[in-house]
Amino acid sequence: MAIERPKYEVELSEPPFEVRDYAPITVAVVHVEGARREAVNAGFRILAGYIFGDNRTRIKIAMTAPVTQSASVSSPMAAHVEQGVARSGWDVRLTMPANFTVGTLPSPRDARVHLVEVPQRRVAAITFSGLWSDSNLQSHERQLLQWGMAHQFTIRSTATYAYYDPPWTPWFWRTIEVLVDIAPAHSGALIWPASIGSESIHKPAVVNNTISSNIGN
Repeated sequence: MAIERPKYEVELSEPPFEVRDYAPITVAVVHVEGARREAVNAGFRILAGYIFGDNRTRIKIAMTAPVTQSASVSSPMAAHVEQGVARSGWDVRLTMPANFTVGTLPSPRDARVHLVEVPQRRVAAITFSGLWSDSNLQSHERQLLQWGMAHQFTIRSTATYAYYDPPWTPWFWRTIEVLVDIAPAHSGALIWPASIGSESIHKPAVVNNTISSNIGN
C-alpha cells in the first residue's frame, strides 16, 4: 500500500526544480533544540510515539511522507546561519492523513506535540538523492535559492528539508527535497534572502519519514 503524501499541483517544472501549489494539510509538530541531525532524530521519535498510540484515545495513525524539518522562526539562528556553526531551534513535522483535521485527531499525551492546520501555499522545490548530510542539504538549498532568484520569486520562508525514505534505503534511491514558500506573482512581500553565498545559508527544513530512530544520516 502506498504511503500517503500531501497533495499538490505543479505550476512550473524545470527539473530538478518545481513550483507547486499545495492543498491545506494538518501536521503534528514538535520543537527540538540542538544540531540538525540530533534534532530530527529526537523529533521523529516523539512524533512516531504519537502516531503509534501515545495519544489520549490510544489509536494508531497511518504513517505518511515526508517528515519535514525547519529552523524555528522564533530562533535568532533562523534568519541567518553561518556555515559550520551549530544550529538550534528546529521544528520537526509529520503530515497527518488527509481524512483527519485538528478537531478529529486524538489529543497528544506528550505536551511537546502540537497539532496545526497549514493553509494552502505555493512552494518552490528541488528534488535530489544522496546522503542526509549537512553538505548535501546546503548545496541543494543554495541551488534552489539561486534558481528562485533567477526567476525573481518572492521567497517567504526559510528552507524546509523533506525526507521521504527509511534510513536503510540506499543513498542513490533516496528522495530528498528542499522547499521554500514563495508568494504569488501579485504579492508585494519582501524578497528573502538578500544574498546567497558559499559562506551563508538560511534555514528551516524537512525530515525523512519511516519508522526508525535515526533519520539524519
